[in-house]
Amino acid sequence: MKQFKSFIKKEFHHVFRDRKTLMMLFGMPIIQIILFGFAMNNEIKNAKLLVCDYAQDEASIAITRKFEANNNFKLSKSILDYKEIEESFKQENLKLAIIFPGNFQNDLLHKKQAAIQIIADGADPNTASTLQNYAASIIRDYQMSLTAGQTIPYSINTKVRMLYNPELKSAPTFVPGIMALVLMLICVLMTAVSIVREKEMGTMEILLVSPINPFLVIVAKAMPYFFLSLINLAVILILSVTLLGMPIHGSLILLVLESALLIICSLSVGLLISNLTNSQQAAMLIAMMGMMLPILLFTGFMFPLENMPIPLQMISNLVPSKWYFIIIKSIMLKGLGFAAVWKETLILLAMTVFLLLLSLKKFKTRLE
Repeated sequence: MKQFKSFIKKEFHHVFRDRKTLMMLFGMPIIQIILFGFAMNNEIKNAKLLVCDYAQDEASIAITRKFEANNNFKLSKSILDYKEIEESFKQENLKLAIIFPGNFQNDLLHKKQAAIQIIADGADPNTASTLQNYAASIIRDYQMSLTAGQTIPYSINTKVRMLYNPELKSAPTFVPGIMALVLMLICVLMTAVSIVREKEMGTMEILLVSPINPFLVIVAKAMPYFFLSLINLAVILILSVTLLGMPIHGSLILLVLESALLIICSLSVGLLISNLTNSQQAAMLIAMMGMMLPILLFTGFMFPLENMPIPLQMISNLVPSKWYFIIIKSIMLKGLGFAAVWKETLILLAMTVFLLLLSLKKFKTRLE
């Protein structure tokens, strides 16, 4: 154990001496959590709005003011000619147009019904659908203010309640996925490159013929990255809570233990990559390109897995970050305990054991 501790101490010295590695190890997670936390945002604000108001009455003006007061919209221009709408969409990057017909208020008060046309830019269907819902909500709010205190026969009032994310913020959706992305990429990349570097420099032979067991040499190389990844986890959680307003409703200890399990799994993948490559460039290419795409596609935080074809859903079950994403959402957002995530934890544990055993089995104690 004294020799083993000496190897671990040596690896810590190697890591802290290499400034580039330290920048990648600590700088990359901070940059990613800030960049993805703010850039990956499904909230739409300041969407350019056009109003074509043929009525120019009290009701149409009141609704227009509600749109102006809402931070989801920014009134770009008001026109009085329907023919200008399409040209305005082409030239001014408009997202939505509201058209009030003539006699809007008169129809509303006397006929008890009035029409409003909403035109959206369908080039981005998700944005168009979201903005239409925002607009319908504003119009519905105005309608409720008109009928306040009045009893309308056969009226159905729908009350919507959003659990776990009542304000529909982006951070609770993306932060768990970003945690999986950052922890897996950093651990895989650092472990794969550090071992391949020894091969390139010719020092792997010295390590393999040393008195200590070769497998303990590999474990010793992975230990610094394990502890430093836990520090990364702490930094990510602090940034998520303070900067992005991400809540942690569940057990912090359980969250750390589950993250440690993913870190060990990722280190095992990095060790496996190091066994398959002989150059740092190849290791980095496999670690970055081979891991980033599956994590982005099959974790579930960017693209709903339920919408994918069955074969792709089956492939997603082989990606560790998918199970970690489910676990972290359950702990951080829903405040659930181990009883709710034991199945996902068991799957992640099985993956970790399999990858670790496979990595050790594929490890070559003799250099070719």
